[in-house]
Amino acid sequence: MKILLVGSGGREHALAWKMAQSDMVRELIAAPGNLGIAGESKCRVMRVSSDDIQGLLELARIEKPDLTVVGPEAPLVVGLTDLFVKNGLRVFGPSSAAALLEGSKVFSKELMRKFGIPSADFEIFSDVDHAVKYVNSTKFPLVVKADGLAAGKGVFVCDHCEQALAALDLIMKQKVFGAAGARVIVEECLEGEEASFIAFTDGITVMPLASSQDHKAISDNDKGPNTGGMGAYSPAPVVTPSAHKKIMNEVMLPTVKAMSTEGRPYVGFLYAGLMIKDDVPKVLEFNVRLGDPEAQPLLVRMKTDPIPLMLAALEGKLSRESIKWANDASVCVVMASQGYPAAYSKGKIISGIEEAEKVQGVKVFIAGANSSSDGVVTSGGRVLGVTSLGRDIPEAIQKAYEGVERISWEGVQYRRDIGQKALSRP
Repeated sequence: MKILLVGSGGREHALAWKMAQSDMVRELIAAPGNLGIAGESKCRVMRVSSDDIQGLLELARIEKPDLTVVGPEAPLVVGLTDLFVKNGLRVFGPSSAAALLEGSKVFSKELMRKFGIPSADFEIFSDVDHAVKYVNSTKFPLVVKADGLAAGKGVFVCDHCEQALAALDLIMKQKVFGAAGARVIVEECLEGEEASFIAFTDGITVMPLASSQDHKAISDNDKGPNTGGMGAYSPAPVVTPSAHKKIMNEVMLPTVKAMSTEGRPYVGFLYAGLMIKDDVPKVLEFNVRLGDPEAQPLLVRMKTDPIPLMLAALEGKLSRESIKWANDASVCVVMASQGYPAAYSKGKIISGIEEAEKVQGVKVFIAGANSSSDGVVTSGGRVLGVTSLGRDIPEAIQKAYEGVERISWEGVQYRRDIGQKALSRP
């Protein structure tokens, strides 16, 4: 098979690395891809933006892929799957109607309210003055969210009124997220521990991946502004067998059924970001793709070839498949540019990637780096995902940070507590 992979981040590097190992794959083309993908076996990159869906269609007409796999959410929301299907192309990823589950938090919250899927209480505002009035009269802490896509940065956890008013100003007055901030959700702040629950689905069957936990905040101990994700690990002990059962029965299966009932059948990766307290899960948000950085630790643990799972999902035959996982644990530490998630500089020379991969069980996934006459240089906010496989979480943490310590560039920043929540559990 020839695979077309859409995207350019660490998630896509991990997907390319994993899919290239498949005996079913003879060639993988990534658009636009990145430096890491270009270095994997069977892989080449074509500089077509993941947001250019007409350009991607033209590329597909030339290359004639047997399957297209979409990494990021933005092309799904604007209709890449619909366009490809209309042109007779097979693509793994939800339609634009189904991708609204991530494309609009208002849609998502209203769907959960309608179908009784557990989540936080909320109010919706399209007028900033009404939102300000509500914030001035309500209890704290609370959470302010931009309605549309904001690359993981449109959520503000506010401990007091001044923070909430500042978030409303950024979203609705300064319009830092553009049209994504035309509406906001103000919701109760849930207590507990976060987890990422990701699954394949064919619109009926839901096949969960191993549990994982992301680290959204920029700094240790979950301090500072939210990012696209500063690290992840798998498995996540907070997802106990009891919690897993509740997540499947109260969140994942009802959501897939609800989407079908609403005339938006869902096929692809479905990702529920959860808050879990005393084994009781509530939904923070839904994403319509594989998580980043969760993809990195999940895919290094996955023993099963993902290609047959994707094909089975497209054919409505996912119930016939299964996934095998390594008993090992995995940790991914994201190394980012100074200033991220706000403005950051580019072009900083990176050293030590090859040395890091000499650590047994370590793989470095590229998220935002390019080659130059000076060597490998930074080109994004999240630059690398140093990912390790170990016998257990403590060993995986040790290996990941051993790899991290071998890599350097001017202004590098990373969290030093990835995976620590797992160690506090029995």
